Amino acid sequence: MASVLIALGGNVGDVRATFQKAIAHICGMAQAALVARSSDYATPPWGDAQQDRFINACIAIETSLDPHALLFVLHKVEAKFGRDRAHERRWGPRTLDLDIIAYDDMRLDKPELTLPHPRLFERAFVLVPLAEIAPDRPIAGRTPRQALAGLATDGIERLPDLQEMP
Repeated sequence: MASVLIALGGNVGDVRATFQKAIAHICGMAQAALVARSSDYATPPWGDAQQDRFINACIAIETSLDPHALLFVLHKVEAKFGRDRAHERRWGPRTLDLDIIAYDDMRLDKPELTLPHPRLFERAFVLVPLAEIAPDRPIAGRTPRQALAGLATDGIERLPDLQEMP
């Protein structure tokens, strides 16, 4: 089984409810075990600042799927929740964004998938929830805690835990 870190984000609709449902779909479709789930965080938009704040979170799963098969599953889950990658604006509003942050210690550089995620260490909105669930996990020679120490976290707010949703 591979140990995988996945980032979740979105700013359209009831994002927190979408996360709950999407995580269940990811685990079911990837035949994965959920190992950890971060809190949800409200974060300033990145790239295109003229839009609503995002909600971000991270999960750790264990799966036997290879990275490309897992990416396929994540894209299917995004589409199920309304994401249309072919017609969206780069860094624009979205219902659900799922990114593989790390897959074991694998390094991969393909047009469709780069591991670990190439912009991980630039993005506090990913590192804050990641540091909550895997602060000392080495990723490309650094840990989320180390990487986060060098970034501003202004505007990132931990949201209260949700009650169990129906």
